[in-house]
Amino acid sequence: MSTDPTIIVIGGGIVGLAPAKALVEAERPARPIVLEKEPAVARHQTGHNSGVIHSGIYYKPGSLKARFTVQGAREMVAFAQAHGIAYDVCGKVVVATLPEELPRLDELERRGRANGVPGIEMIGAERLREIEPHATGLRGMAVRSTGIIDYVGVAERYAAIVGERGGEIRTGSRVTALRRDGADWVVETTAGSARSPYVINCAGLYSDFVARLTGATPPVRIVPFRGEYYDLTAARQHLVKALIYPVPDPTFPFLGVHFTRMVKGGVEAGPNAVLAFKREGYRKTDFDLREAWDTLSYPGFWKLAGKYWRMGAGEFHRSFSKPAFVRALQRLLPELREDDLQPAGAGVRAQAIDPGGALVDDFSIQALGGLVHVLNAPSPAATASLPIGRAIAEEARRHFGLAPGAQQATRRAGEV
Repeated sequence: MSTDPTIIVIGGGIVGLAPAKALVEAERPARPIVLEKEPAVARHQTGHNSGVIHSGIYYKPGSLKARFTVQGAREMVAFAQAHGIAYDVCGKVVVATLPEELPRLDELERRGRANGVPGIEMIGAERLREIEPHATGLRGMAVRSTGIIDYVGVAERYAAIVGERGGEIRTGSRVTALRRDGADWVVETTAGSARSPYVINCAGLYSDFVARLTGATPPVRIVPFRGEYYDLTAARQHLVKALIYPVPDPTFPFLGVHFTRMVKGGVEAGPNAVLAFKREGYRKTDFDLREAWDTLSYPGFWKLAGKYWRMGAGEFHRSFSKPAFVRALQRLLPELREDDLQPAGAGVRAQAIDPGGALVDDFSIQALGGLVHVLNAPSPAATASLPIGRAIAEEARRHFGLAPGAQQATRRAGEV
């Protein structure tokens, strides 16, 4: 069996580890070197999300998100079963609490069925109470294929497979520079350098920074949004059986505050979505002047803010007002009281925005400056990580000329 040359992968989150896994498992395996700045993998978006196996009901039919999420959910459950990773296909309900949400709920059903999501059931208020006895709504949709999982455990197993099959995970290796040396890229890190003609940028919150290190001008800018959570107190966790979601507002790119039972125990409530002034700013006080300026000096951000400033103001209000946060949650769970919630952690979503202020809705894999860059892979990227990983690996092989004649898993670079 022939072996391709070394391929450097920047980023040890689940979206970086998945293509590394695909590369070592391919018919013509490569030897990936994964560079991760933290002492362990999955320390940022992978380790700070809500651990949901998404079903695929929200995404535009035919999009990569739709295709990869439905496929990825099936594969993720099978992977968890095969490797002893904690998971539970517990299902969820999406609840319409206002009359104007009912047409949007119908549209979710249409999308879900068009995307081939299994286990969809439109339900009335009585059936809703059977599934979630403490939830209230006019109508709802039950999605039995939604689940919860330990994504850190998944990422750690991806990393183990890479190591077992000849790849390498280098932690504590923050990338500081990329430079050309003949046909090779030299990737300088805080723990030494790595060299290869082939580099895949899966740096998540810093993917556009890494692209700019090469001298390329990426077509988007990453804008970080912090999502803050509360935990239900132990005495009130019985209020939520599985997952309870609102009908999302189609004019806002986030799903709204909801309830998620966690696979390791407990129930989370949230998240909101507020602008973060540091790309890994998990606390309200976190601030980085360079990173804040990178956002605030970007014309696309101000165009985005002009469209969504009212919603953004409401999100900030809920960030600093527990009563306002609770009121949003009470639409779904009227029995909830302020004393039922205690502050919990937060995550930061890497959202790509184009110069016109539009949020990039789909996954984005692009070739720029001789590298392959994953420039947008927010939720549900963890759910979809197995098919995404194969798509990134195949696009890299195609772009680098390592698989002549191979059938493409993705469209040409720049369209994916």
